[in-house]
Amino acid sequence: MSTKIRPEHLARPALVYIRQSTLLQVHEHRESTERQYALVELAKKLGWDATQVEVIDEDLGQSGASSARRKGFQRLTAQVSLGKVGAVLSLEVSRLARSSSDWHRLLDLCALSDTLIIDDDGVYDANDFNDRLVLGMKGTMSDAERHSMRLRLQGGILHKAKKGELVYPPPTGYVFEDGALVFDPDEQVQKALRLLFERFRLEGSVSGAVRYFTRNKLLFPSRHAHRGAPAEIRWHALDVPRAVTILRNPVYAGAYAWGRNRDRRVLVEGAVRRKHETLQEPEQWHAFLRDAHPAYISWEQYLENLKRLEDNAVRGAHVRGRGAPRGGVALLQGLVLCGKCGRRMHPVYSVAADPSYQCSRRIYGEGNCWSTLARRIDDKIVETLLAAFAPPELDLSLAVLKEVERQAEEVNRQWKLRLERVRYEAQRAERQYNAVEPENRVVARTLESRWNEKLEELARVEHEYEQARSASPLELSDKDKKKILALAGDLPGLWNAPTTTNSDKKRILRLLIQEVVLSPVDVPRRATRIRILWKTGAITELQTPRPTFSESRRTPLQVIAEVRKLARKHYCDSQIAEELNKQGLKSGLRHAFTGKLVAGIRKRQHIRAGRSAGGFSIRVPERDEQGLYSIRGLIAHFGVTAPMVLYWVRRGLLTPVHSRTPMHRWSKEPFWFEMTPQLEALLAKARYQGYEPGKPPHRIHSGRPTPPTRLPDGRYSTRGLVEKYGVTWDTVRYWIRKGILTPERALPGGSFCFRLTHEVKRRIQSALARGKKSRGSTQHHHHHIHSS
Repeated sequence: MSTKIRPEHLARPALVYIRQSTLLQVHEHRESTERQYALVELAKKLGWDATQVEVIDEDLGQSGASSARRKGFQRLTAQVSLGKVGAVLSLEVSRLARSSSDWHRLLDLCALSDTLIIDDDGVYDANDFNDRLVLGMKGTMSDAERHSMRLRLQGGILHKAKKGELVYPPPTGYVFEDGALVFDPDEQVQKALRLLFERFRLEGSVSGAVRYFTRNKLLFPSRHAHRGAPAEIRWHALDVPRAVTILRNPVYAGAYAWGRNRDRRVLVEGAVRRKHETLQEPEQWHAFLRDAHPAYISWEQYLENLKRLEDNAVRGAHVRGRGAPRGGVALLQGLVLCGKCGRRMHPVYSVAADPSYQCSRRIYGEGNCWSTLARRIDDKIVETLLAAFAPPELDLSLAVLKEVERQAEEVNRQWKLRLERVRYEAQRAERQYNAVEPENRVVARTLESRWNEKLEELARVEHEYEQARSASPLELSDKDKKKILALAGDLPGLWNAPTTTNSDKKRILRLLIQEVVLSPVDVPRRATRIRILWKTGAITELQTPRPTFSESRRTPLQVIAEVRKLARKHYCDSQIAEELNKQGLKSGLRHAFTGKLVAGIRKRQHIRAGRSAGGFSIRVPERDEQGLYSIRGLIAHFGVTAPMVLYWVRRGLLTPVHSRTPMHRWSKEPFWFEMTPQLEALLAKARYQGYEPGKPPHRIHSGRPTPPTRLPDGRYSTRGLVEKYGVTWDTVRYWIRKGILTPERALPGGSFCFRLTHEVKRRIQSALARGKKSRGSTQHHHHHIHSS
């Protein structure tokens, strides 16, 4: 027994560490495994009791290059650091660690805990200088041996890859034949890949191409390789990550590329992790050979796809891409540049759903540069585009017809190939069933079950094909061809067609326009200067009015004139709204008209109503036969207003009564009121406030001076807030009730004024962002009241 083994070492357990690098070595190199387990007998010969010898073999099949995944080595170092181990036995030091850092860390722990290291050559004490020198050299040689082996193994692989002869699992759509990549012999696989590249070119975005496959219920292939068995093609629904991977793969452009991905070790939160990197430039790849095999797309088209993917990236502080065409109504998304600072302007959708183009510097810690409404800019651009884009109608119509027919044929071809593949599998299962001997019942039952599954799959695919044909015909009829020819010759009609989405319009604009530069003009009048840079290099300069925020929200004069004309013809509010919508007119907020919206316009413009919806132009009398007052009678006799009377009714201060006088001419029963003490008190209060017969309500406070919009100390009046934020007076009152604003009575006549601090401005912006939802949540349900 060695003199280095002392009684204090024998008093502690001995750990036998066993490791093989791979599971293949565990199964095939059994002699090495048996030699390692034989170290238990060596420990007994050196003096340890059998109960004190512990075997650690959890790391069988694990590489010694790192201790990250070796649970056994981690348990060993933990026990050594606690001073619970007398000796560590291993066949050679390379079994413990092939990394210099792990090996020297173990040496330090063994020196501190007085633990011996025993291998096939002898016993070593980490506290002894000579032994530590020998152990250090052994660890260094083990690390160098691992490095040299890796170089020898990878050197041949790299050399073969640089010549383009290294065989690796090919991507979907390719197979290796005699050491070279060729197209997959399955025609359906080829068609699916070509269709993906074609749809990405037409749609302009990955999501659009994926939606096309989903909409037409088309499946996409995926190649799954198996060790020692032929690769299998599986068909799944296409998703965005899968499509992006294919579009970024240079193999489909005919290039032999190897070594595009690399792994390197980094320190993350104190632990060593492996980081995966994808190298973008071909110069960084280990091997890159152009035109090495047949290609699905050209190299120029591949570079164009990469550029488009980068251009469609999500906006950020470091991304200047246009972004993929989306469904927003701002048509110049991604095309607009600021004429003041040169940054890209982005569409911003406000509460009123009236978008604007905004040049924002907030990502740089600054405010906004300027903004302008998108509607006027888009209308001017579209008007110029349709006037300039006037190719020969016949050539365009024929080209559009051919393109539609080609796309329909692509979808139909995909379905036919899928049906052909499923029919082949069903026939193959039938042949296998017929070829089996009847006596072999176990095999026959299995083949019969497989045959039934294939027949069910065939029936399901045929049903899906018929559904796809009925939902969207895959073959164009003569009627469809005539419609396409007529529509292709009418570009304005095609542009304004309901089926033309905003994404389609944006793609058309991007085909013709390179950039649009917007610059504000303040003198002699507010306007926006538009400079269009066409794809041809030509430049067109335009100019359009730039109204203020409040002016842009006003009802157009054309709408007011039309409401006035229809009211004279005794149209009710709902009929006027219907006529305005038929003419394609919009409100100041670009909304469709409703009866309530028309009624508000009439009241603001003092336009007399034609007649009530569904009623007659006969007016309700002021008093009935019993002497009861109608709302019209209270207005005429006591000078109150209709909203005031309706307010009394809603608050329960006044209760209408039923009239015995027949009223068959009205569709709804009008309100009637009896002169009770409660009504007399309300009328007396109204007289005290200045409401009298023959005195217009709007003149009651005519002697009160109009408050200014803003005071010298910076505070705003109610009128100032209405003009600043483009809201109504009711909205300001709502903000007061909700505590968003704190009023101060500092104006003549007791009117309110407001101090806009940073916190108040933030609350107002938050309230504006909630929009209609916030306002609608505070409205009470009102019954329909007939107040003629």
